Amino acid sequence: MGCTASTRRAGWGSLVFDVSGYGGVSLDVQSSEVFTVGAYDWQIRFYEEGVFGHSGGYVAVYLFLVSKKAKVRATFELSLVDITGSTPPRTMRTVDAEFDSGDRTCFGHPEFMRKSELEASPYLRGDRLTIECAITICKEAPVSSKSFAEVPPSDITDHLRKLWQGKEGSDVTFEVQGEAFPAHKTVLAMRSPVFKAELYGALRENDMGRVIIGDMQPAVFEALLHFIYTDSLPTMDDLYQDQDEYKEIIGHLLVAADRYAMERLKIICESILCKNIDVKTVVTTLALADQHHCNKLTDACIEFIASLGKVDDIIASQGYAELKRTCPLALLELWEKATRLYMI
Repeated sequence: MGCTASTRRAGWGSLVFDVSGYGGVSLDVQSSEVFTVGAYDWQIRFYEEGVFGHSGGYVAVYLFLVSKKAKVRATFELSLVDITGSTPPRTMRTVDAEFDSGDRTCFGHPEFMRKSELEASPYLRGDRLTIECAITICKEAPVSSKSFAEVPPSDITDHLRKLWQGKEGSDVTFEVQGEAFPAHKTVLAMRSPVFKAELYGALRENDMGRVIIGDMQPAVFEALLHFIYTDSLPTMDDLYQDQDEYKEIIGHLLVAADRYAMERLKIICESILCKNIDVKTVVTTLALADQHHCNKLTDACIEFIASLGKVDDIIASQGYAELKRTCPLALLELWEKATRLYMI
């Protein structure tokens, strides 16, 4: 078991925590070294057999405030990391948690990941796994001598997720390549102006109880609904079988976000694609960025092309050949645009 501190700045810091001995004669808990962020001392604790006596086959991960007589609000992310870099991190984020050394010393995830999934994933290498924790200090406050009832964090997304998954009260069903997805018109209209116009606008069809979508993959539409109800993407294991499929679905999800005017989802997808550019897909990603007006993704593709020093590998890629065959004028325009930006 080891720890590696990463770069820190005022009010922000992170720690990489290596857990060893998984699946052996387990301790109840494995703890990281104490590390400091924002003048506060913290510790990560990993529970292989879960917590509270009802783990349900899950591992649990928690962040503890170990400073005495301290009270602080913080946002933190706990991530399982594939040390080879071949699989994106699996991240759980907690927003605006109020740590209080006299009351609520820890926050975390009792169902961080199902043990069977962890043991079949690339995050577990032999008996070792790596957890990264990033902390951002939001607000500091002195510890009061009075005791007040703690206000729990918002759980509205949990209720919306259960509403969607339980299908209770659904009043519209989307048919996507033969698969049916029940949903709630008011929730869709609340989250997307395009859905609002289609379901309640003057041009809506008479029977909007069933809507057929013929130009989208079921997995992409399901991810879109997941975001509409939870304001988050599905877990990475639910989105892909391999890295290429993951990137492909994120690209299609960006198109769907643009189609339904869901700007936050579009920005999230754009950010993911910016971090996953490679030689095979850079040309088609550049075309996607240009078509859907994603300026940051366009710039990232151009920087990637420029960083190679030569374009032979890109020209030899399948994406380049396909775009050249189907849209030669668009390809020429993209290359001209990339050249102009590179020369600025």
